[in-house]
Amino acid sequence: MFGVRKLLMYGVVAAVAVALVPAAGAQKSKTQKRARRESNTARKARVARTIDATYTHKYEIFGGGGYMRFRSGDTLKKNNEVTWAANGSYYFSPKVAVIAAAGGEFGHANASINNIYGVYKPQINEYTFLGGGSYRFYATERVALSAQALGGVGWGIFSGGSKGIPSTLLGIYPDGFRPAFSFAVSADYNFFPNLAFRFSPTYLGTTFGGGVQNNLGVNAGVIYRFGRQGQ
Repeated sequence: MFGVRKLLMYGVVAAVAVALVPAAGAQKSKTQKRARRESNTARKARVARTIDATYTHKYEIFGGGGYMRFRSGDTLKKNNEVTWAANGSYYFSPKVAVIAAAGGEFGHANASINNIYGVYKPQINEYTFLGGGSYRFYATERVALSAQALGGVGWGIFSGGSKGIPSTLLGIYPDGFRPAFSFAVSADYNFFPNLAFRFSPTYLGTTFGGGVQNNLGVNAGVIYRFGRQGQ
């Protein structure tokens, strides 16, 4: 009889244990889910604070360099050029800014092979001074995309490396100032709210010689942000 009672008691204890284990597991799962929800909420709040801190700066300064393909004469092949670029932006809002930009391009023209002067690869330089607007159409904690449209003046120095021979005798555009314009899409990667790397595929339209030169290139460099909008 004693053995039966003991056996029954063990059975009841085992049944209670079996019943309690799923309940404890369910309670643990609920606790983990609650902790996960709290973690996600905290993360979203942190990301929102970072985004606000990043894109409410009033000023941006960019400096860098890159590469461009440039046509130095109507009948000449395009040549490769090394570039530098710098600009400053004033933001009215997290998305809209005005820009003042300057840049330079340096290379060797593919002069006309029919020229009688024996100068076939003279050095040429172009500078641009542009202003316009920027619109930031995508922004996350780490990445932002924006588009820029600028207009102004280009300065071509095409005779400086031609050994005193006027550039036009080599089939190259004449020296001088002419209207210029550009369009670019920029991708920014943020290291910190006030520091980022920018990569900008760029179209530069110049009008040396009276026509339009469609020049494509890319610039890359560093952005530094400071100041606060509304202050």
